Amino acid sequence: MQALLSFDKSPPFAAPLRFFLTAPLFALAAGLLLLAEGADMFASRWSPGLLAATHLITIGFMLQVMLGALIQILPVVAGANLQHPLAVARWLHGGLSIGALLLASGFLFAQPALLSSGALLLGINIAAFLVVTGRALYSVPTTSPTIGGLKFALFGLAGAVALGVVLALALAQGWAVPRPALTDLHAAWALSGWAGILLAAMAYVVVPMFQLTPGYPARPSWWLPRVLLGLVLAWTLAALLEWPLAIALAQGLTALAGIAFAVLTLRLQAQRRRARADATYLYWQLGLYSTIFGLFLPLTATVWPALADWPGYSLLVGILLLVGGFMSFIVGMLYKIVPFLAWLHLQNACGGTAPNMNRLLSENAMQRQFMAHALAVALLLAAVVRPDWLALPAGAALVLANGWLLYNLMGAVGRYRRHLAEKVPA
Repeated sequence: MQALLSFDKSPPFAAPLRFFLTAPLFALAAGLLLLAEGADMFASRWSPGLLAATHLITIGFMLQVMLGALIQILPVVAGANLQHPLAVARWLHGGLSIGALLLASGFLFAQPALLSSGALLLGINIAAFLVVTGRALYSVPTTSPTIGGLKFALFGLAGAVALGVVLALALAQGWAVPRPALTDLHAAWALSGWAGILLAAMAYVVVPMFQLTPGYPARPSWWLPRVLLGLVLAWTLAALLEWPLAIALAQGLTALAGIAFAVLTLRLQAQRRRARADATYLYWQLGLYSTIFGLFLPLTATVWPALADWPGYSLLVGILLLVGGFMSFIVGMLYKIVPFLAWLHLQNACGGTAPNMNRLLSENAMQRQFMAHALAVALLLAAVVRPDWLALPAGAALVLANGWLLYNLMGAVGRYRRHLAEKVPA
């Protein structure tokens, strides 16, 4: 089931592009931090270096791309026109970038002032964006699963940011809060209530459109965002009431819902009309299998609690879901969205004489960069077991993969600008 797209309502290319080009820099910074910290980063889920690198990826890379994509998708998919999208993109991008750097620095150097200022800047910035998008979406009827998913995802983002700000201020100010329980809730809202729902809502459009698969079935598409958000709310209530069995049940059902979506997408990909496995398909395959394994581990831990006591358990789940899962999905979509938007804006500016998308960003370049990303995922997973041997190679691979990603995207933008200058003289 697919939404109708209105590309004539696209915002200026510069609005989403600034987010797409900045995101690889943060993932590259996470790789450099791993090179600097080495095996110490894998000592604990609470190590300063790991907390800093995690937020460089989740806020600097993931959130950066997701909010940029929302600025593009809201008018095109939902008909929700943001007022002054370029101005919104400018202040959102600036606040998000500075806030992510402050927050990561606060974790890394244990500086309460940096931690508090980063959390507050991010909270205020994202709250303002939620107000802008909420006003745009308020009068839009929910006529497709994608529109419904976007609305639920924004609610999930609000919950994730609120919990994140409370946790950061509690750490900075020394408040007595149940940090492990709140951290798990923050991760649940961020990865399931926000990123998971948004990924599904976007997949309903981009998977059939770019991978030439059948559309997603209507009933699961409508229900998945509701189920995920309902489970996160139930998890939150169970945590507040300190019901461990209810928490475990909510965790298990959330994992099962994510696995069901991944398996359904794999089935649709098996029916795609394009025989050749392009880079986007490879990225989504890696992301889907990483997600399945990453969500299978918490399910296993519910029946085998000793697994959760292993020091590397949280790291393994985090790498599978963040780097193997969400980063793979996001890069796979970037490799379609950036050339497509460049082609679309060239078509409009040059009277239908835009070059083929493959000339803007070649398939060979994307596939070679995919191999670097896959190597980084493999080395990061192996480094959980032998950080003394593999932490530095994993950091180098992460730097290589994201530096290469930036190079590829900048190359596509450079070719777009050269073609535009040739066809539209100043």
